Amino acid sequence: MNRLQKSTVYALLIFFAAIYSMPLLVMLSGSLKSPTEIQVAPNRLIPETWHWENYATAIQSMPFWQYLSNTLTLCLGTVIGTVISCSMAAYAFAKLKWWGRDKLFAVLIGTMLLPWHVTMIPRFLLLREVGLYNTLGALILPTFLGDAFSIFLLRQFFRTIPEDISEAARIDGLSEWGIYWRVIMPMSVPALVTVGLFQFVAAWNDFSGPLLFLSNKDRFPLAYGLEQFVSSYADQTHLLLAAATLFTLPVVVLFFFAQKTFLKGIATTGLKD
Repeated sequence: MNRLQKSTVYALLIFFAAIYSMPLLVMLSGSLKSPTEIQVAPNRLIPETWHWENYATAIQSMPFWQYLSNTLTLCLGTVIGTVISCSMAAYAFAKLKWWGRDKLFAVLIGTMLLPWHVTMIPRFLLLREVGLYNTLGALILPTFLGDAFSIFLLRQFFRTIPEDISEAARIDGLSEWGIYWRVIMPMSVPALVTVGLFQFVAAWNDFSGPLLFLSNKDRFPLAYGLEQFVSSYADQTHLLLAAATLFTLPVVVLFFFAQKTFLKGIATTGLKD
């Protein structure tokens, strides 16, 4: 690729990146404006006066820190559950040979076609019977039972790891658990981070799950708090944008620091059938 072609590619990438980042810039800009400036110049990206107090007002207008604590607990618990359970299942599908493995994997992939609403009522009844209703455990525990998409993603990555490495470990006396934990897992950090990020974002943005399984408002996450904030301050756009920025910023920062590992995990997944 010559210099002109590279320049053209970079120009196109910058152009589309600017388009996709524009809503974030408008949100950030509006969160720092006064109510009057938003009405007069809504499209101006740089505020005349920076109103940082909008964020303090948004935080004080709801139990922000309680919602944030609940959200982080939920995200951390679901990420741990997803990574552990899905990596174990993916190892069994990718590295172990047993009767019916491929057929069962096809059934697992087929469950991805089922919408969440199909299993919503049975899941609610089951978790209520075991005493987990109105607890964060109702949202965390199911992730320890695996997720079809994450299992598929990790299985595809595990299959790119040469079988010779596992065979050498078996010759050295490692059990299957030892191979999984001491060989495969350290070599799969990009894929594990990718799965963890997907689950973190899903838990961070989840609104219907907490609304279904939680009734105590002290246990609700930020997604619920943001919805309540929108209902209460619908006519104060500057505060709505400040609250939306507070809700969005942690995910953006997380992806910014983990993007290299995340992209590596995506790029190397699915290279082997």
